[in-house]
Parts: sequence; structure tokens; C-alpha cells
Amino acid sequence: MAKGMPARILIIAGSDSGGGAGIQADIKTVTMLGGHAMTAVTAITAQNTLGVDAIHIVPTQIVIDQITAVVSDIGVDAVKIGMIGSADTADAVADSLQSLSVPIIFDPVMVATTGAALADAATIKAFSRLLSIASVATPNKPELAALGGRQSVLGHGCLLLEKGGHDDGEHIVDELWSANGLIRRIEGERIDSRSTHGTGCTLASALACRIGQGATFADAFSDSVRFVRCALMEAPGLGAGNGPMGHYAVREFWNLPT
Repeated sequence: MAKGMPARILIIAGSDSGGGAGIQADIKTVTMLGGHAMTAVTAITAQNTLGVDAIHIVPTQIVIDQITAVVSDIGVDAVKIGMIGSADTADAVADSLQSLSVPIIFDPVMVATTGAALADAATIKAFSRLLSIASVATPNKPELAALGGRQSVLGHGCLLLEKGGHDDGEHIVDELWSANGLIRRIEGERIDSRSTHGTGCTLASALACRIGQGATFADAFSDSVRFVRCALMEAPGLGAGNGPMGHYAVREFWNLPT
């Protein structure tokens, strides 16, 4: 990244018409952290805080064309992968990105906060290709189990950000692991809120942005957890279900990197 220029973050993910998760949450997060968000949309969803009503998968070649267009002209400092859409797209994205020498954050999205399935069995099976090129994977506990557990993910050569939001209890524990062991552990009091839509997307895109800005993986992990907690505390309470967080308000107590 050139001095004085914003980190260029390529987001490969699906859209959320309700603005709480997906591409919309990613763009808000990267923007609030001072980065430049670029996108390759993999799916278009019709959803709100109550659930997902419809999903349109973007053709694989269009996804790859979006990636090629921005990388060839603008360049990229880090990549965030979220909802991938299909097994064919997973394989094509892996082929497209494997020659890039930039950090890749992979959030293996399988199920929306509202419970809707966002990846079929074939797509989940193809996630191994993306894990093999990822720098960090950020599954929640159910997603980690579907991927075979901690050692299975670490066996692909990436770091693992193991999220604890699905655990019971008054405290949440998030951990960053490498094949050599635990790198950092963060424990925080659970924030009592129904406005949790997009927490995983936000965490992964914050991680990509901070790493793209030059932070270490451990420090980017800490910053990303802090960003999510701030956004949760500032959630506006929109909708009748799992509402969006308050990304827009984090500016009030987040010191942007210089």
C-alpha cells in the first residue's frame, strides 16, 4: 500500500437488501476504518431482519470478471470472502486469487443469523479450496464443526479466528489460532441485543481492512473484535427481528489509523 493511500479491500460476497450483513456491512466496515472497499457480488438476496425471502446466484464468470476488473486497474491490499454462492464460484475464485500475494480473509458463510441456508452441501465441500489460499478463516462454532473442527481448518495452512458468539454464558471468548497454538484470546461480556445481524461479516471485513493497513494478525484481531462490540452497542434497533448493527456510529469512539 502506497503511503497516504487507503488500503484497497476487495470484498467477494453476497448482498443483503436489508443492509445488515453481506456486502453492505462489509462496505460500511471498511469505510469506517478508513479503507477503500471494492466488491465482487456473488449473490443477490431479498432479505430483512426476519429472514431471507429469495436468493439469486450471480453467474460464476460475472463474479470473476468483477475481480479481474478491480484488481487489474485499482489493485488490492487484502481480500475478504464471504457468501460464495456456488461450488463452481468457490473453485473459480480460488483459481483467480491464488496468484495474489495479499492477505485473504475467508468467512465460510453457511447460515444467516435468521437461520436461512446460504450454502448447499456442494459449496461447503468446495470451501477447502478457499481455505487452502486463505490467510485467516473466521467460522462461527457451527461452521467450524461443519468444516471438521479446529485441526482440520488449521491443516489447510491458514490461521483460525474461532468465534464464540454461539456459546452459552454471560461472556464471549474469541480466539486466534495457528498450527503452533493459541496466538491471542479475547474475552468480553456478552452484549444483550437482538441486533446481531452481520456480526460475522463485519468482523471478517474489519480484519481484512486492518491487515491490509499493515496491522499484525494479532492486533487486527483485537481491533476487529473491538469494532464489532462498538457497532453492537450502537445498534439502532431497526426491524422486528435480528436487526443491523450501528456501523455508522463507531466513528464517535474509534480512532482511525493514520
